[in-house]
Amino acid sequence: MPSPTPPPMSTPHKSCSSPSPPPPKLQRAPDIRHRPICRAGGGACRLPITRRAHAASLLLLGLAPAPAPVRAEEDGSGGEEGVLGAIKSIFDPNEKTKAGKTLPKAYLKAAREVVRTLRESLEEDDGGDMARFRRNADAAKESIREFLGGWRGQQTVAAEESYVALEKAIRSLAEFYSKAGPFAPLPQDVKNKILDDLSAADACL
Repeated sequence: MPSPTPPPMSTPHKSCSSPSPPPPKLQRAPDIRHRPICRAGGGACRLPITRRAHAASLLLLGLAPAPAPVRAEEDGSGGEEGVLGAIKSIFDPNEKTKAGKTLPKAYLKAAREVVRTLRESLEEDDGGDMARFRRNADAAKESIREFLGGWRGQQTVAAEESYVALEKAIRSLAEFYSKAGPFAPLPQDVKNKILDDLSAADACL
């Protein structure tokens, strides 16, 4: 007896609302900045040059505009003119005074030394330390000796106000000690007169 035929298998019912397929992904537009540009009709292709690449190429080739130069007065160096001026001033035998005159450096140095040492000697004369007073007096004598030995009668400075004032101060001092003796105290009126002459000379040096 033949075996009975099995009943057909039932297929599952599909849902009426089947899910819709996912939307296609949006594709970003291709970046044409880095795509080669080809000429019509064939020929070599070249890459487009961006602003950044252009600036970099200029810098590499040395064609980029150079930064603004720093002015000499801003960096404080004075530039070549300042250096040359300093060198010239070292070897220049002359120097400008406070009054704007150009006089020999050696004269100005000797005259300023007389003003300094003689003024210190006169200021120390008022009952100060005797040892210090003698040191200042010796320094003043030495500076006066060098000044007169190097510049007395020199036509280049004989008519200068500083020379005339110093000569008056030295003469007043010499006349007093020649009359009163080398150890006599200097009167205040003579001292004031000499100090005035020293100030007049200093203003012109």
